[in-house]
Amino acid sequence: MKTILEIKNICKTYQSKEGEILALDNIHFRVKEGEFVSIIGPSGCGKSTLLSIISGLEEKTKGEIYIENKKVEGISEEVGYMLQKDCLLEWRNIWSNSILGLELKGKLDEKNKSYVENLLKKYNLYDFRNKYPSELSGGMRQRAALIRTLATKPKILLLDEAFSALDYQTRIMVTNDIYSILRKENMTAIIVTHDISEAISMSDRVVVLTKRPGKVKDIHTIDFEMENRNPINVRESPKFSGYFNTLWKELGVDE
Repeated sequence: MKTILEIKNICKTYQSKEGEILALDNIHFRVKEGEFVSIIGPSGCGKSTLLSIISGLEEKTKGEIYIENKKVEGISEEVGYMLQKDCLLEWRNIWSNSILGLELKGKLDEKNKSYVENLLKKYNLYDFRNKYPSELSGGMRQRAALIRTLATKPKILLLDEAFSALDYQTRIMVTNDIYSILRKENMTAIIVTHDISEAISMSDRVVVLTKRPGKVKDIHTIDFEMENRNPINVRESPKFSGYFNTLWKELGVDE
């Protein structure tokens, strides 16, 4: 697989009354096309800040971002971003929520409308296209939010604690659902999460950051060597607890 994203020597410094605060220090890793990468680390280590920098919503202090070997400055149309809340507009039905990104980008032509319609059919939301967000379950809302993001055809999807607002049982089912959709769409994804189990169950690799200033402490390859892998069935694998213990210990060790 080719490298689709390179985060190269990213640093982020904030100004405060006490002086400069270094939030991220020399972050460097690559992501391959179609790969799932999770970022975990102690609270306040800069995980969400890093996603905001990759998306172009926040400026970096130093370093470079490359997408398909092209240097990126600012917001890129190649990147989609899902936040902690689904951010569906309650006064718009599911269809009009799904095409919102295309409307904002001036790309709401018949070809793209057909693409969104097919996504809704493919992922069992077409029959609910005239419903409003308040009429959907939490899992269906997340699916609708994902389709809205996929509608603009990004090459890279960023998810910032995208399932944290859901109860535990729904969260597991939704991660399974979203994982399946992203795999079918061959989407490259970077996920920030506080949940070690979620990181293991969804990822090909897990990037561990240190406490602030966030640095790359280690990168772990996750391989369950099974067909039809999904976030539910890997939790039953004997290897799951081994990965969990390794990451738990690593998060608990200060440098």
